[in-house]
Amino acid sequence: MSVQASPPRPNRERRARSPRANERRELVRNALIESRLTPNAISLTGLALNIVAAALVWERYFFLGGVAFIVGSIMDTLDGRYSRMSGKGTPFGAFLDSTLDRLEEGIVLTAVGATFARQHDQFAAAAVVVAVLASLMVSYTRARAEALGVECKVGLATRPVRVVILSAGLVFARGAGIAHFTLLAAAVYVLAGLSAFTVLQRIWHVRSALRNPPPA
Repeated sequence: MSVQASPPRPNRERRARSPRANERRELVRNALIESRLTPNAISLTGLALNIVAAALVWERYFFLGGVAFIVGSIMDTLDGRYSRMSGKGTPFGAFLDSTLDRLEEGIVLTAVGATFARQHDQFAAAAVVVAVLASLMVSYTRARAEALGVECKVGLATRPVRVVILSAGLVFARGAGIAHFTLLAAAVYVLAGLSAFTVLQRIWHVRSALRNPPPA
């Protein structure tokens, strides 16, 4: 009686595919390293996309503005990873990346605030100002804490979280054409509240770390 061979197990198939996947990633990595693409170019592309997003928001094309903001924010995350992967990173590139991140967020929020001002929604416009100030303080508290030798990545409203909140508000804003509800003002209120709370979280964290330093 013949015995049929048992089919290969899924884990064996994954083992067989993993070297090929690693080879492909290595080829892509080598191609990027040998190319003329630089982390600064990716950072500047992200800035350009966020400027386009702000212009679209000003013209009330909220959905397109949200898409441009999302893509520009993705570019902001890629530049750091590409810098580490390719070895092309420089101290100035790291400084430029951090600076442009703050600038891009402020540009888009300024366009959102101007939109609320044109609608005579003073409370929402004031919330945008709070969101801008608080987001800058979130970054400043981390930078100042690290200058004191304290790692400070705590808090709810980190940059990825703020990007998600603002993106949702833009994509589902009035005029986006996806739904009949409005989320832009609500997103700004949440963004302002969480960012302000994160500043307090980081201040408390740094205070605790400086009062109770770890043993040498």
